[in-house]
Amino acid sequence: MSETSHRTAPAAAGIPRRSVLTAAAAGGALGGSALLTGCSGAASASPSRAVPTRGPTGRPDRGGTLRIARPPASDAETLDPASALSAYEYLGALYNRLVRIGPDGAVAPDLAESWEPDPTARTWTFRLRRGVTFHDGRAFTSADAAYTLRHILDSTTASPQAPVLAPLVDPGRLRTPDAHTLVVPLKSPHAEFPSLLTHYNCYVVPEGSARSIGRTGIGTGPFRLASFTAAGPGRVTAYPDHWAGRPVLDAIDFFSVADMQARSNALLAGQVDLLSQTNLDFATARVIAASDRATIARAENAQWYVLPILTTEKPFTDVRVRQAMKLAYDPAHVLKVALQGAGTPGWDNPVPPNDPHHHAAHPAHDPEKARHLLKKAGHERLAVDLYTSSYDPIFTPMALAYQESAARAGIRIRVRTAAADSYYTQIWMKKPLMATYWYTGRPVDQLLNQVFRSGSSYNETAWSDKEFDALLDRARRETDGRRRDELYGQAQTLVVERGGATTPMFADRLVGISRTVRGYAEHGFEFDYLGIGLKGA
Repeated sequence: MSETSHRTAPAAAGIPRRSVLTAAAAGGALGGSALLTGCSGAASASPSRAVPTRGPTGRPDRGGTLRIARPPASDAETLDPASALSAYEYLGALYNRLVRIGPDGAVAPDLAESWEPDPTARTWTFRLRRGVTFHDGRAFTSADAAYTLRHILDSTTASPQAPVLAPLVDPGRLRTPDAHTLVVPLKSPHAEFPSLLTHYNCYVVPEGSARSIGRTGIGTGPFRLASFTAAGPGRVTAYPDHWAGRPVLDAIDFFSVADMQARSNALLAGQVDLLSQTNLDFATARVIAASDRATIARAENAQWYVLPILTTEKPFTDVRVRQAMKLAYDPAHVLKVALQGAGTPGWDNPVPPNDPHHHAAHPAHDPEKARHLLKKAGHERLAVDLYTSSYDPIFTPMALAYQESAARAGIRIRVRTAAADSYYTQIWMKKPLMATYWYTGRPVDQLLNQVFRSGSSYNETAWSDKEFDALLDRARRETDGRRRDELYGQAQTLVVERGGATTPMFADRLVGISRTVRGYAEHGFEFDYLGIGLKGA
């Protein structure tokens, strides 16, 4: 999940469900039984044989229109990047950031060609790309970059990224010494500051556009807006003057389709080419991969699945009980049952294994030690409820696999199924133990501060640890890269050993895709918008 994706409500679909289901019948439509089978956690074949490991290869032809089905959002959906909660696909097509996360997980240039700190990492200077224009023909300058940061920090914008940047950036102190230089003085040193500007709320908008940007979508990206309906259909068309060259496609059409089954049937019927924001269960993925029209691509380790424990609720206020809950189960078992191996064991560390700052050391699965800790804590016969729902097809298989594994340490887990439509208002951050997920791709500093720091609004375990907070502060000030890695590693160790986040696994997202699509590459719902295209367009 993203930190805001749970707060969007269903709305009318762009492709009527009835027409999707009817048209899909000839192409092997998916029924409810197939989806239910996918939630059982069982499979007759390994994922490497059952579904492909990547999408179709080869070069696309120039031109054509890519059709994307996405989940419906709320009627308040906006194209203002600073406050957007759901329009990920539009944002990536319409905008650029100063910097982005590259395929290797490191910060890479986008509208900023280079950046450097002063010796104390307290002032950062960004050298901006020349020859860039917005879709309305205006030249991109440092004034737009400064305005974007001020817009994010403006309290009336209500940007989810504002709490991340506000402790560091004083909007009144931003400087633009020339049209292609942005100087950002910080309130305190931060050696990883550029990484915080890779978030999807940080796409650059034109100076003075706050009141209109949510409708116009004017950016510097490879596509420009043709139409947009909140929670409904929309279209973007190729921007021929994009600074990195014209995209392969002529256009992208977006459709809001109500549920995973309807989206999958639209793909099988040839009505859409790509399913976005949809992690398919294995039964559905096998049906799609076996069809003539569609197949499966993967976004590796794209989703971080977690069983957050509220550390403010007894018996989880006792760190020994939290440690026992982690030592009691085998992440490899949960991965095998819930994902059939399509992912990586988490070992209770929320930093993905492909992140450059990932710390690999972790305690081993040890049910006997878990029993010992519970006995010392006075909870030898621990019995707890674990809440799940059909909101995500992996939740219940993960919960059942955890239940089975933890039983070896004498922990009795009662799996409770809650309603999907109220799961993130009635269960998340309210029940002591539940299933959830986040999308990966956050820089390590943002991940650890936003989800685990004391008092953060997204700290879903309500964990508070002064030593952990101090480590994060020290890491931000540390200008030596090797020492900074060590500090982030120590912080991860504290999350594993003391925190409330039980992380069984990172999941490969199984993405439904037409066999005509070429050049597919995805990172956090951001495609390679320049290179993606169609064969036979």
